Amino acid sequence: MISVKRIVIVDDHTVFCEHWKAFLESRYPGVVRVEVYTDPFAALRVLSPDIHLLMLDLQMPGLDGKKVLEFAAARGVDRQRVVITSASHADRLHEIFAAGDCLAVLNKEEPAQQAAFLMILDSIMRKP
Repeated sequence: MISVKRIVIVDDHTVFCEHWKAFLESRYPGVVRVEVYTDPFAALRVLSPDIHLLMLDLQMPGLDGKKVLEFAAARGVDRQRVVITSASHADRLHEIFAAGDCLAVLNKEEPAQQAAFLMILDSIMRKP
């Protein structure tokens, strides 16, 4: 029996959320269950240790991705299952997040960063 991976996307941009949801469901059919939240406060209620991947936008109104990450970690989400996305330059993201704070920080507009993210996704999908 195939283990379904729970992926949670928290980003205030609906188009980004829907794009990634459709992409993930088509790339990993029958293997993922993707939940999207455009309101970070709504996402707080569902954060739990059974998340296989948590994609967090850094810049969101009301509650930024760094705060959501801290809340998620306090709720038992493994930091090595969290990817922070942003339109900020990758160097800026590395200033905000130290090594070990999360699995990766990615500029969601740079093609090279998106390619690296695909490798991360494939690795996560292979894990039990």
